[in-house]
Amino acid sequence: MIFVTDAAGACVYTSPEWTTLTGQEVADALGLGWLDRVHSDDRAIVAETMAAAVRRGEEFSVRYRLLRPDRTLRWVGAGGVPAFGMLGDAFIGYFGTVTELAPGATDTITAYGKIERFVPPAPHPNTMPNSWLDQVADHLLLAHSLIESDGGKEALPDLRSALFKIGQALAARIEVKERLN
Repeated sequence: MIFVTDAAGACVYTSPEWTTLTGQEVADALGLGWLDRVHSDDRAIVAETMAAAVRRGEEFSVRYRLLRPDRTLRWVGAGGVPAFGMLGDAFIGYFGTVTELAPGATDTITAYGKIERFVPPAPHPNTMPNSWLDQVADHLLLAHSLIESDGGKEALPDLRSALFKIGQALAARIEVKERLN
């Protein structure tokens, strides 16, 4: 599931898979509304990690439990890559993904949050992207995580520019009235 935030860390776009997984409508997930679906024991870790990442303008990774529509829990891995604007390279927000973790693989894990290089987990079949733009975003995020581990850093500015443009296109899908929680 793809998400885009503004420079304050407020969600300005989330893909429709969010509603499928959590039961929360996209309009209700905007801003910081998505935190309502994070398990109460994990909410502080997730919020503090996001706030620290925003202050520093750096990548982040979090793992936490989400509430499903039937109130059961599902572990997810999430993270974001900072986006920088075209004028003066100012930090303008995050482009990220939330991936449902496979049942059984989560028996002994706990919630965490780190300011670190974000490497997205493999997509879960239940939350595969359902639009071409979301799928492009998934691939760009994966490319971003791989490029530094295998060289090619000179391509990062172009890749980040592509992420920025895809983020703009995704955010434009949500009507202005929905952004105003």
